[in-house]
Amino acid sequence: MSNKSQTLMEIFQEILAASGNSSDSKSINETRILTALKEQAFKERKENIGSVLVKVVSDAQSKLNLTIKPEACNYCEGDFRDVVEAYNGIHGYVSLMVCTIGVLANTMNVAVLTRRDMAAAPINRLLKWLAVADVFVMLEYVPFAIYKYLVLPETLDFRYSWAMYLLFHMHFAQILHTASICLTLSLAIWRYIAIKYSDRSHILCTERRCSVAILTSFLLPPILCIPTFMVFDIHTKNVSDVPGDIAYHVDSDNQGKLYQINFWVHAVAIKLLPCSILTVIILWLIRALYSANQHQKNLRNYSACPAAEKMVKRQHKADKRTDRTTKMLLAVLLLFLVTELPQGILGLMSGLLGKCFFDRCYNLFGELMDFLALLNGAINFILYCSMSKQFRQTFRALLLQRHLARFLPPTASHSDSHNQNTAKTSVP
Repeated sequence: MSNKSQTLMEIFQEILAASGNSSDSKSINETRILTALKEQAFKERKENIGSVLVKVVSDAQSKLNLTIKPEACNYCEGDFRDVVEAYNGIHGYVSLMVCTIGVLANTMNVAVLTRRDMAAAPINRLLKWLAVADVFVMLEYVPFAIYKYLVLPETLDFRYSWAMYLLFHMHFAQILHTASICLTLSLAIWRYIAIKYSDRSHILCTERRCSVAILTSFLLPPILCIPTFMVFDIHTKNVSDVPGDIAYHVDSDNQGKLYQINFWVHAVAIKLLPCSILTVIILWLIRALYSANQHQKNLRNYSACPAAEKMVKRQHKADKRTDRTTKMLLAVLLLFLVTELPQGILGLMSGLLGKCFFDRCYNLFGELMDFLALLNGAINFILYCSMSKQFRQTFRALLLQRHLARFLPPTASHSDSHNQNTAKTSVP
């Protein structure tokens, strides 16, 4: 007899024994159990006998005062659990610090990338909207972190207004974070096309297609998050014997098929699939960088006539600028991959292993995953400044006061700047 069948028989034997029918409990068998469950499922129009069994056991526990030993759940045990739980205790303070820095950094990203000499490149438009999405994610996370990690542990007041905000926070953050994923994926594909098909990039990488990519990145996430909208809702729970003493919380129905579908959509379609595509593109970009470096070495070793030497130097300068752009985008993509891949793996395992793994592992790493996601959005400003000369120059110009402008060397005219920007495809 299988373990599941044995467990079913033990439950029914305990129910019958507690009700005084011990003789009947000895004669019970697997066939009688399954037949009774199927008949009850047909009467109540349930999809499977599992939901009927849950109801039967729940009723028996309440009526007969039974205590059934829960199934052992030993996922995510070890010393690392203590380390993660120690971090969870300070996550509220850390997240508030990261959000404050991230909002300021991404606001500066938007200010720099919207300058006339920067906004001409389609890639910069993608980076700008990525910064906008990150700003709203962090701004919305601040009241959530303040109440959950600073106020709620002291008051233990699970009000309906808090449950409403928590539900809004869950959906809002999920939609905008998914938009960030779509924008990052668009950024990678855009760069891949610009390098792979450099001779046709002016045809393939147009302003109109960039606008379509940005619009799609914000319209697609609400569609992908529909299962989440349908699964999670506000529930109530009595916290004492006093009438009306109710705690409101956001929870899901973990018994339905929609619950499993939500995990698969979130883990595979939103996390793992983009990460897989990014991995392939990142490996290809690294290979392209290596080939470009070999090509530049060959050009430097090539002894040409003085006329051709100028052309070689000009080509070398253009290739160097392209390589800087690719390296910067590689850093952005790798940081994104390190952040999102663990979330996708945890979500997939939660869908495969069930609620036990979700409660023991996914919830355990929830705060750490939030920290990585917030850090990913906050650190891009440092990458841009460290790897883009044009970004640094534009940012420095924004910081300088007008009365200091006369001490600066003259800049290129608007027409010259426009002519240069039409030849550029990226930040550097």
